[in-house]
Amino acid sequence: MSLIASCHCGATKIELPHPPAHAKECNCSYCARTGAVWGYYGQGEMKFLSQDGEKTYSASDGINRHHFCGNCGMQTWGDSPDWASMYNNDGTTKEGFAPGSMPTQRSYAVNLRLVDDLDWSGIAVEKVDGRSSW
Repeated sequence: MSLIASCHCGATKIELPHPPAHAKECNCSYCARTGAVWGYYGQGEMKFLSQDGEKTYSASDGINRHHFCGNCGMQTWGDSPDWASMYNNDGTTKEGFAPGSMPTQRSYAVNLRLVDDLDWSGIAVEKVDGRSSW
């Protein structure tokens, strides 16, 4: 069952192949202000139906990119380095990667609050302490 995430004015619409099993709610200085709950998808899984007037913001010289509607201001999606592709949960580097290096894979997330009538009962939302961690 596909889902549609849409900004308030409808200028940005993203088709998602399915509801995510897991999502993240972060309290970093950016996410706390936007109120987003992030559902993660692989490269190519998100289908952009429209992106009229889309704008991008980055407080990290483009490392993490936040995309939002330039018309209504809704936080729509984001992309960032896929840290899990290189690092273990304890912060150690996975075998085959140099410590301190930047992942080449990217992670893609959609603000699930933009999906009307989303059934949240099947989505485990993890609280992430980005304010203290980053």
